[in-house]
Amino acid sequence: MQAFITGGTGFVGANLVRLLLKQGYKVKALVRKNSCLDNLESLDIEVVEGDLNQEHLAQQMKGCQILFHVAAQYSLWQTDTDALYKNNVLGTRNILSCAHQAGIERIVYTSSVAAIGVRKDGLSANETYQSPVNRLIGNYKKSKYYAEQEAIKAAKAGQDIVIVNPSTPIGAFDLKPTPTGEIIVRFLQRKMPFYVDTGLNLIDVEDVAWGHILALEKGKKGDRYILGNQNLTFAQLLAKLEKITGLPAPKNTIPYWIPYSVAWLEENLLAKLGKKPTIAVDGVRMSQQKMFYDSSKAVTELGLPQSNIDDALKKAVKYFKG
Repeated sequence: MQAFITGGTGFVGANLVRLLLKQGYKVKALVRKNSCLDNLESLDIEVVEGDLNQEHLAQQMKGCQILFHVAAQYSLWQTDTDALYKNNVLGTRNILSCAHQAGIERIVYTSSVAAIGVRKDGLSANETYQSPVNRLIGNYKKSKYYAEQEAIKAAKAGQDIVIVNPSTPIGAFDLKPTPTGEIIVRFLQRKMPFYVDTGLNLIDVEDVAWGHILALEKGKKGDRYILGNQNLTFAQLLAKLEKITGLPAPKNTIPYWIPYSVAWLEENLLAKLGKKPTIAVDGVRMSQQKMFYDSSKAVTELGLPQSNIDDALKKAVKYFKG
């Protein structure tokens, strides 16, 4: 079987490519021009250059039976609104159309819990929950919601598509890094004197990769599956990092209005004067919510692994230390 994958240079994609190769799949990876290929170095795959919105992608998919559409643009900056819509929504619409033209038999679309949103009561959301789109914070989350709607529409039109919604992956090959990876980097660099009282659902990125293959093998057409594991408050996450690294975790929270004020000033005033902002307003707004999720459907129906989060954090720490 040959799989066509988008987003293979990214965090989840790089782990998925490695697992696909271990499972005996041939892999063809779509990469953008001038992309950093470090995460794909020395792997026995075919790399093709292209863009999600190009019409000729159907030709590049010829010979593949499976599509893993993992690629997405992640940004919390207000200035990236148009790019988020173009790449995440229109890009998804185009690649699903091209997959149909190319005769792709089955598709796993990588959405995100960002598209689902969070419950007002702070309890864990599952696949049956959907936040109204106007309550999703920021254009990234809204773009992932609308992109997921494209996958749902294509499935209703007859394409064999399964949707997976990863929560917060952690582990190796977090090259950029992701916002959670950035937390670990800042912790290691002792650049985190305070923290915001929030919460996340964490999962080993290797389990996320397995979740994609299990969704391919066992997922129901048109269904979505949350790929998550353990809900942790930010304080609990920092306590785990302290135990793993031996470095003291910050003990004091910071009032919401302080980072929000800094972010607002940077994005709305200083950025217009040429200063690159360091904190996104939408990122601070998100931190007010505890982003807790229930992945029992994926565990029960797909057999999603639930590896120890401490071990995943150890792998992430080792990766970032080099």
